[in-house]
Amino acid sequence: MDAWVDGRRASAIGLGNRGLAYGDGLFETIRVRGARLSLLERHLARLALGCQRLGLPLDEPLLRGELQAYADALGDGVIKLIVTRGDSPRGYAVDPTAPARRIMLGSPLPDYPAQRQADGISLYPCQVRLAEQPLLAGLKHLNRLEQVLARAEWQGTEYAEGLMRDLSGRVIEGVFSNLFLVCDDQLYTPDLSRCGVAGTLRAELLARAAAKGQPVRVEDVDLSRLAGASEAFMCNSVYGIWPVRRCGELTWPVGPHTRKLQQMACELLDI
Repeated sequence: MDAWVDGRRASAIGLGNRGLAYGDGLFETIRVRGARLSLLERHLARLALGCQRLGLPLDEPLLRGELQAYADALGDGVIKLIVTRGDSPRGYAVDPTAPARRIMLGSPLPDYPAQRQADGISLYPCQVRLAEQPLLAGLKHLNRLEQVLARAEWQGTEYAEGLMRDLSGRVIEGVFSNLFLVCDDQLYTPDLSRCGVAGTLRAELLARAAAKGQPVRVEDVDLSRLAGASEAFMCNSVYGIWPVRRCGELTWPVGPHTRKLQQMACELLDI
């Protein structure tokens, strides 16, 4: 699938692009099935929040149209949408008149092993820690070096994901997924107000639980909470939900809460 820049086919961006120079931008990874953009409203809401925090202009109606046109051409796959501050001369100072650039890249749906959904996965306990920066917490900004370093810690197929903590030792998320736990029939997910990416499927699960009167507890998670959980699962907007069976010496069964939410996620994402 051809790349698009600002709604037109393109094969390159300028060398002065601030996304390349400084990671000055945001991105969304959107699952597409039959030209339908999964969780589109969640993706646009997170992008709008990120643009507000970074001071990036966002023409949402224009972007919606471009996304749907790209999805129509792609059919099935994954769209990586990148929004950068655009081109500028050397230096950190921002040109407030510079238009944002919209880059779309298409790829096939990933061919993840079916056993990850059915039987669960093992998590690698990453040594790389997440730095705390509340101004960027929750956003899917372009600087993902912590995740790049964490993913380099393991090779092969024994581990499908890694578990990441912050500098204080709190459990935060996976390398490319969000974490949920079940403790005493109560759902928990880590607080992401200091660091981490607030995933779109995570947001949808939180909203649906609240609507049913069973809100998820969003709070700090330490290793003792992790060890005491009766179920654990990872989620993201491309693969849905993977039950977690093992992390280091800790093990969990694939429980009923995970299976129920997994089915919901499959329906949401057309898996």
